[in-house]
Amino acid sequence: MTDSKLYPLGLRIAGRKVVVIGAGVVGTRRVKGLLDAAAFITVISPTATEEVKQLAADARIVLISREYEAGDLTDAWLVHTATGIASADDAVTREAESLRILCVNAAEAEKSTAWVPAVLRLQDATVAAFGNGEPRRAKAIRNQIASWLQAEPFVQTPGTVALVGGGPGDVDLITVAGKKLLAGADVVVFDRLSPAGLLENLGDDVELIDVGKAPDNHPVPQEQINQILVDQAKLGKRVVRLKGGDPYVFGRGGEELEFCAANGVTAFTVSGISSSIAVPALAGIPVTHRGLATSFTVVTGHEPVSNLPGGADHTIVILMGVGTLADSAANLQAEGRSADCPVAIVEEGFGANQRVTISTLGSVAKDATEVGVKAPAVVIIGDVVKLAPAASAAQKSVKESNE
Repeated sequence: MTDSKLYPLGLRIAGRKVVVIGAGVVGTRRVKGLLDAAAFITVISPTATEEVKQLAADARIVLISREYEAGDLTDAWLVHTATGIASADDAVTREAESLRILCVNAAEAEKSTAWVPAVLRLQDATVAAFGNGEPRRAKAIRNQIASWLQAEPFVQTPGTVALVGGGPGDVDLITVAGKKLLAGADVVVFDRLSPAGLLENLGDDVELIDVGKAPDNHPVPQEQINQILVDQAKLGKRVVRLKGGDPYVFGRGGEELEFCAANGVTAFTVSGISSSIAVPALAGIPVTHRGLATSFTVVTGHEPVSNLPGGADHTIVILMGVGTLADSAANLQAEGRSADCPVAIVEEGFGANQRVTISTLGSVAKDATEVGVKAPAVVIIGDVVKLAPAASAAQKSVKESNE
């Protein structure tokens, strides 16, 4: 690894002289790349691969079959040295330096004045990746970019709307398709719970429209959000509607899709990881677990929850339920769940102030008030809560206080 204080450039070397010293495997690879750039190539080497010899026979390159000599770099714009002999590569590098010619030293990157990146050519685009002197790392970066750019199922055309689930809050938990759509967006209409960090990397030309809602505070009504999506799309924009979690899990994505269709605007959905599953998992709570829970229900807490199936072996996940938590707990007990049924509250999942509170149905209202639970929070009810590390710590604390 070497210091990567690079100034990346794209070089136009068509018809310009480039000298390659050495015609082994590495030199041959350099020659092929330079041919793609239409350079005028002179190869100097006492031995050469069959591929290089054939290129010379076809008059596509000039091959001089001898060792490198001082003066061979005259009039060159760029030099590649890959002889496999350190003293020879050093001599080439020194002459290039004296003539102010950029030089790629294949053996010792730190002695190079130019580096060859791992290259991806896709239609009319060229992507170059540098790995700080580590070719394998550069290739891995290139390949990752290639897999992203070549994932075609979610290519957005102008005048359409993409409903994108941003995941539970961490910027790394959006799907590849979702991130790709964001990168190509003209307008992003985003929620309060969508991953804000994803917006920081968008270009200055991308219009950001904040339509975020908080409990009891909806500055932009849903009807207005729907109209914004249609209006922006009809201006010929690529519109991304970025939501937290999944658009169809209490995200009103279905309403937005229907409104777009009714107004002649094409819209499609890219699913996201729902906080109803991801946030409990982050706290060490699986919503199902062999021997503890074989089913689960996800429910909104805008109104107190009631009439839900099963006992403690059926997990209940409540979203947006902080304000109605006391009534929900009372309803569930009245319907047959025991007062000692485990409950976990995970506030601000994946956020800087994430906090897990462990309680029971019988005491969760009091405990939530005492610690000052605030939205956004996910409430998990059922025996699976016992698996949370925080639950084990709470049980240990109670045991020690009773001794």
